[in-house]
Amino acid sequence: MTKRRNMPFALVVAVVLALGLVASAPALARSDTAGHGTSSLVGAWRMTTLEVGTGGNLAPVPYSGQIIFTKSGNVSVQAMNPDPDAADTAYTVNGYEAFYGQYTVDKKAKTFQVTVQSAAVRTLIGQRLTRVFVVSRDTLVLTPADPAEGWRVTYERL
Repeated sequence: MTKRRNMPFALVVAVVLALGLVASAPALARSDTAGHGTSSLVGAWRMTTLEVGTGGNLAPVPYSGQIIFTKSGNVSVQAMNPDPDAADTAYTVNGYEAFYGQYTVDKKAKTFQVTVQSAAVRTLIGQRLTRVFVVSRDTLVLTPADPAEGWRVTYERL
């Protein structure tokens, strides 16, 4: 008789625990993303403008590209200068920029840092690149942490 009384009690405990796990699953999933501080960056973004220059004198450069941030903390960047004779830069080869890697966000500093895992410019592999970001509705603006690099890129959310 004791076993029969404990059986319904055990079933009730199991159901309560299962319902608790089901109810908390969405919150747990959100907290993982929020822990990366990635909520405003996550998604695909299309480049609208690239500006380069020094001393605050930025001029537009004809570029196209995209950046994609995943919830799991990966980022990939692709950009192209339509000029086939464009000089190589620290980030481009034959007018093309491409890299991907893991990123982390510092919400307080409004920066993210990407550790490059693969890149068209192989000297970038293993480097940690820090970018300042501002998200306003469906617009993302990125600048380098070191203003001496002299660029600003603007994207729109896809």
